[in-house]
Amino acid sequence: MKMVDAVVNGYIQVAVILLCVAFFCPPAALAALIGVLVSAFALRGIGRQSARTAPVSHRAQEALSGAAIEYIHGLPVVKSFGQDGVSVQRFREACRANKAIRIKNEFGFVPWNCLHLFALRAASVGLVLTAGWQALAGALPLQYFLMIALFSFTIFGSVEAINDAAHILSVTDSVLDRLEELEQTDFIDKGGKEVVPERFDVALSHVSFGYGGREVLHDVSFTAPQGTTTAIVGPSGSGKSTICNLVARFYDVNAGSVSVGGHDVREFTCESLLRNISMVFQTVYLFHDTVENNIKFGCPDATHEQVVAAAKAACCHDFISALPNGYDTVIGEGGSTLSGGEKQRISIARAMLKNAPIVILDEATASVDPENEHLIQQALSALTKGKTILTIAHRLATIQSADQILVVEDGRIVQRGTHDELMAQGGLYRRFIEIREQAEGWRLA
Repeated sequence: MKMVDAVVNGYIQVAVILLCVAFFCPPAALAALIGVLVSAFALRGIGRQSARTAPVSHRAQEALSGAAIEYIHGLPVVKSFGQDGVSVQRFREACRANKAIRIKNEFGFVPWNCLHLFALRAASVGLVLTAGWQALAGALPLQYFLMIALFSFTIFGSVEAINDAAHILSVTDSVLDRLEELEQTDFIDKGGKEVVPERFDVALSHVSFGYGGREVLHDVSFTAPQGTTTAIVGPSGSGKSTICNLVARFYDVNAGSVSVGGHDVREFTCESLLRNISMVFQTVYLFHDTVENNIKFGCPDATHEQVVAAAKAACCHDFISALPNGYDTVIGEGGSTLSGGEKQRISIARAMLKNAPIVILDEATASVDPENEHLIQQALSALTKGKTILTIAHRLATIQSADQILVVEDGRIVQRGTHDELMAQGGLYRRFIEIREQAEGWRLA
């Protein structure tokens, strides 16, 4: 708003002074007006140039920011592999590219800036010369000429810097266009409504889905009855996490349907759907806040006693109590002050506290040490009793206790059944279990 005020006030000031000059010496006012019009034309050129270059500058700035963030986040890996030069080189290339684009853009403004300032200087000179000519001709009294001459030094001072304002306003306009584009993006739940399902079974019916034209799920169908545990196993990249993401409606299917309690997830608003789902991701993110507030994130109204109960069930109460301020300890952004296992157990406590009827666990025990793993399994069994559980797992303890196991390979369900049934069948599942048993049986000599 300050920039807009500067532009408006500057031209109002010039208009008022020119009207006063026109009252005493119309030819001088006309000479100055011509310069102002040329200046306005130059400002319009600056605006158009800014509109053309702003998107390019923004993309270069985004690339530079991305390179800087990648460099900072990857420092431990860079140092451990001794690749400082390679990593820094990418950042420097982004800096050079950003610098080159900015210099090129600035050169594009030079002609318009020069025209703008030249027009105003010429208008000042024209104002004095015309008024002097009128004074010599006897058409303008000397005192009026002196007044106009003094005005000529200050009349355009308020609009000389408007070229910067015009540039900034055009850049702002480009940013607002981008924001408007984002705001006009259709929400995934545009046609959804508040749905309260009476039961909480999960079903996929002939689901196909792909990212960027590459199909990763092909005609997937299964039902996870309410109150049961369904384990999804398979090689990396087979589509396990994608199935869970579709249940939570992070994406919409390309074909088929996903339903919760007999309702297609597309009937729900995202809020009403996710109200029924707790998720524990393989990669845990914790906020720069207290431990208690991180656990309460999914249930802000929970009491301290409920938080402690969830923490005990997730086997994280002991290490939380050992922190400097216990549950009031502020952890770093992303949980940087905690180990991977500690972060994952806090994430499990968060999901338990939410107490949603459907729980999705994406390798929920991946970072839990063997000593506490069986306690976590017992806690999950007790606190998720009566809930529908979808779990992506590689740990034998998680898989063997599931009511139903789905074996996914190349985006298709190739086997399904209980642990004993699948072991009897042989095939991919049996090979997978044998490999896991061998891996978990390894010991250091």
